[in-house]
Amino acid sequence: MSGMEPPAAVMHDDLLKSTFANLLDSRRIQTEEGEALFHHASLSGLASLADFIKRSRFGNQVFFNDNLHVNTTNVCTLACRFCAFRKGVRHSESYSLSPDEFISRIEPYANSIDEVHAVGGLHPEWTIDHYAEMYSKVKSRFPWIHIKSLTAIEVKNIASRSGLSIIDTLRILKLSGLDSLPGGGAEILVDSIRDRICRGKESSDEYLSIHADAHSLGMPTNCTMLFGTIESISDRIAHLDKLRIQQDSSGGFQCFVPYPFLPDKSRLPEARPASADEIIRVIAISRIMLDNIPHVKAYRMNIGDHLASIAINSGADDIDGTVGNEEIMHEAGSTTRIDYSRDELSRLVESSGLIPVKRNSDYSHTEIYVRETNQSELRLPVLTGT
Repeated sequence: MSGMEPPAAVMHDDLLKSTFANLLDSRRIQTEEGEALFHHASLSGLASLADFIKRSRFGNQVFFNDNLHVNTTNVCTLACRFCAFRKGVRHSESYSLSPDEFISRIEPYANSIDEVHAVGGLHPEWTIDHYAEMYSKVKSRFPWIHIKSLTAIEVKNIASRSGLSIIDTLRILKLSGLDSLPGGGAEILVDSIRDRICRGKESSDEYLSIHADAHSLGMPTNCTMLFGTIESISDRIAHLDKLRIQQDSSGGFQCFVPYPFLPDKSRLPEARPASADEIIRVIAISRIMLDNIPHVKAYRMNIGDHLASIAINSGADDIDGTVGNEEIMHEAGSTTRIDYSRDELSRLVESSGLIPVKRNSDYSHTEIYVRETNQSELRLPVLTGT
């Protein structure tokens, strides 16, 4: 970082200039400073600083992978106030995939993906046997596919229904083929907020502890933040601080995924949905504060392609993947396309002046992705004469 020219937008803002100096001296940005950045720093300067940090680590590269989202069930014993996905067991649109049905969802994509992302509701009947059979069948049929599955509350529910400890549950599931946890369900890691928007879910400490147990088994995980419900700026900063403190201890978070609440008129009417500027501000500050979590994702399934293209120039270095199917965000109101090819994803990255890099699930293998036709599809007219 010290060998790069600092952005002018940073050096002309006293608060950002001070933050930059702290970063150069390898001093962690404290929570008070994080709050000040939220309230007072210019958006352009904040985005420039976050982009500077990202480029110091990854250059112009932006990562994506070939993945498929498969939701195992929309039946859930909880009824979180922000969730549009959940259905009761007797609802006409409820479903619960058997292991063979889960396989059938993957099969059409199996030769073009290297990861399946699978989460779902808290099923009132499923025990660890259901998940172990599901994962082992996937590995038997498609051994090259990385299985990223289960939120922390799903792990807790499986353990409880199976009479097992969290660590034993994770150990058994890892042996059956589970490779990593996606990190969903963190919402805001402040229990007074969780009690209002997702009563009955795991506590903040339980979320962190479950991920720490996964890390202790050598299982990498992501971590997330749902913002724009009822939380304050202070709550968001506390959330980021808890994640990096946990990372100091267990070290297994590989990517942070912030995403805004998608509102409608019936769910959580008191929510304060985030504006586009606020979404970019959250992503930028996340990159500045999370000094020990390598990657920050612009989750385009939630924020859309336009904001994702801005976010990857504002601190985010990952844009998720080809996805193929997605229900949770789209039930909540997302209209983002889910059928992107590698070429279309890479075109989105290139349109922001960056380099698309195809990765595997744990970022241990990466390669620059080159489209067959790498020329711009949009050409401005050249005017001759007067």
